[in-house]
Amino acid sequence: MRTIRHFIIAFAVIAMSAAAAQAQKYALVDMEYILKNIPAYERANEQLTQQSKKWQSEVEAIQNQAQTLYKNYQNEAVFLSADQKKQREQAIVDKEKEAAELKRKYFAPEGELYKKRQSLIQPIQDEIYNAVKEVAQLRGYQMVVDRASDTSIIFASPKIDISAEVLSKLGYSN
Repeated sequence: MRTIRHFIIAFAVIAMSAAAAQAQKYALVDMEYILKNIPAYERANEQLTQQSKKWQSEVEAIQNQAQTLYKNYQNEAVFLSADQKKQREQAIVDKEKEAAELKRKYFAPEGELYKKRQSLIQPIQDEIYNAVKEVAQLRGYQMVVDRASDTSIIFASPKIDISAEVLSKLGYSN
């Protein structure tokens, strides 16, 4: 009798869990699609690319100066005194350090490029997040998954993709 009662309780718990799981609603968004349809994002990316190229040119110019100093040193080393060699070697090391410091300043994980990306892209991402949240709350979704970043999604019904609705909420038409 006791095992039958346990079986009935276990069955009831499983049935309720299954019913609760079916009641949950999920949706997908395609962030790549959304971002491609937001002109401000494209402009911000272009701005970041241009700034990155400018900074990379600055770093390369200093690296080239270091290389030139080194080549000149190699060509003239036989004519230099020990003191002059030491000065030239130090100048080369200093120039290489300057290039490395500039590269770190611009491109390190917390560098200028990261800060610029945060200032340009973060507001757009926040706006998208808020639009996704509004649509999800309005339509009763418990979870919204980004299909662009989740490679484990093999198939999803287009009916649950709310990307166009999010774009519309942001004021863009697709």
